[in-house]
Amino acid sequence: MHDPLRTRTRHLDLGCGGVPRNPYQRDELHGIDIAAPAAAPGVTLRQANLALQPIPYPDAMFDSVSAYDFFEHVPRLLPTSDGLGTRFPFIELMDEIWRVLRAGGLLYAQTPAYPHPAAFQDPTHVNFIAADTHHYFSRPQLTARMYGFRGDFLVRRVQRIKPGQAYHPQHEGWLERWRERARARRGALSHLVWELEAVKDAPLAR
Repeated sequence: MHDPLRTRTRHLDLGCGGVPRNPYQRDELHGIDIAAPAAAPGVTLRQANLALQPIPYPDAMFDSVSAYDFFEHVPRLLPTSDGLGTRFPFIELMDEIWRVLRAGGLLYAQTPAYPHPAAFQDPTHVNFIAADTHHYFSRPQLTARMYGFRGDFLVRRVQRIKPGQAYHPQHEGWLERWRERARARRGALSHLVWELEAVKDAPLAR
């Protein structure tokens, strides 16, 4: 459970490589990568294969989690270790993200998305995100419940973007909306941004 007396904020960057990102400028920065990350001053780095292993942190530790060009590398389906069943690594990862976020904590993800070629051209992309994929993990649909998903998110925003910034803020002005429409016409909006808020203290109405 989140400690109300804790004053330092914490962020976790998934698939961080050698340069973990801190989009919300939290006090502490942690990163996880499948390869052993090189040491970075002032950053806590851990190694884990998040398609097979849980996030190696306790419950409700983080104020925010980010995933830049990472979700597309997480398989949707794998056989169980005995070969007799199936498991859903992406759904399990979304559960893990929810678990390590405090109540009200934020997930920020940038992912190449269908139907843009960027979603398919890299041969290591195995998880294709579409405009409505977030419905599986967010209210009111929470469609992934049928596959064992236990988490609960609210949508802050889902938006197509042209990537290239550590954090892509939401712009409400007419000029920025016009620019986004122009980029969309040029096919430049290759990625989806998810900003989802972890719900931990309000049961879903049935």
